[in-house]
Amino acid sequence: MEKRNLSVLKEFILMGITDRPELQAPLFILFLVIYVVSVMGNLGMVILTMVDSRLQTPMYFLLRHLALTDLGYSTTVGPKMLVNFVVDQNTISYYCCATQLAFFLVFIACELFILSAMSYDRYVAICKPLLYTVIMSQRVCHMLVAIPYLYCTSVSLLITIKIFTLSFCSYNVISHFYCDSLPLLSLLCSDTHEIEVIMLFLAAFNLLSSLLIVLVSYLLILIAILKMNSAEGRHKAFSTCGSHLTVVVVFYGTLIFMYVQPKSSHSFDTDKIASIFYTLVIPMLNPLIYSLRNTDVKSALQRTWEKYISFLKACIQCEC
Repeated sequence: MEKRNLSVLKEFILMGITDRPELQAPLFILFLVIYVVSVMGNLGMVILTMVDSRLQTPMYFLLRHLALTDLGYSTTVGPKMLVNFVVDQNTISYYCCATQLAFFLVFIACELFILSAMSYDRYVAICKPLLYTVIMSQRVCHMLVAIPYLYCTSVSLLITIKIFTLSFCSYNVISHFYCDSLPLLSLLCSDTHEIEVIMLFLAAFNLLSSLLIVLVSYLLILIAILKMNSAEGRHKAFSTCGSHLTVVVVFYGTLIFMYVQPKSSHSFDTDKIASIFYTLVIPMLNPLIYSLRNTDVKSALQRTWEKYISFLKACIQCEC
C-alpha cells in the first residue's frame, strides 16, 4: 500500500527497540529491572522529602519535583515499551498515542526548567547565604515549579493537537518504542512545515533558556567559590553542587545529542539509543546520584529506616 494514501487511522504499530527474537527476553529483563529501580528510587525520594523534617528545604522541595518528573516520563514510556517484548505486534490506539506524546512532552520539558530552578537555588545558597530563606521563600519555590508545569502543559497540548489534527498516511508503523514527535512527523501526509518550525522554535527556546540559567548560575557560583579563602569552604560549596551538576551534564548532554543535530544526519536507531538513555536510564540514575552523593539524603534514609524498624518492633510487641 502506498504511503501517500490517506486513511482514518485507529491505531499505530510500535516497532520497539529491536526485532531480533533472541534479544527480546534479556532486554525485557534488563529494562524491567531499570524501570522498577527507577520507580522505587523516585517514589522513595518523593516520600523521603515529604516525611523527613530535615529535608523540608527549598533544595529538597525542588528535588521532589525532579523525582516526580522523572517518574512521570519514565512511566509514560516504560510500561508500553515492556509490553513490546512480550507480544507479537505492539499496537497503540490513535488517542492513546496522542496522550502518551502529550504527557511525555510535559514531563521532559518540565525537567529542563526544574533543573534550572535547582541551579538558581544553589546560586542563592552559595552566593547569598544570609538572604537564602528570604529569597527562596515558600511562595517563590511554588512559583518555580508551578510556572514550568503550566507553560509545559500548554506547549505539550499545542504540539500534540497540531500533529494529530493533520492527516496521517495509511502507513501506521512508528519506527520507535513510543509515540515521539519526530517519528510521528514522518507518517504525516500533510504539509509539516508549520509544525516543524513550531517544534524547532519551542525546543530551542526551552533548551537554550533553561541552559542559560544553569550556565549563568554556575558561573556566578564558580566566581564566588574562587573568592573563598577557606579550602574547607570551597570543598563544601563544590559538594553541595556536585549531585545537581552531574545530573545536569548527563541530561542536557543527551538532549543536545538527540535534538541539536542536522535533520539529514538523524538516524532512528541512534535516536532510539539516546531515547532509552534519557527516558529510562537517567530517571533511574538521578535518585541514585542524589542518595549516594548527598549526606543529608543518606542520613534521612537511615532515620526513616530506624523509625520503620522501631514501628515494626512496637507492632510485634503489641501483638504478643
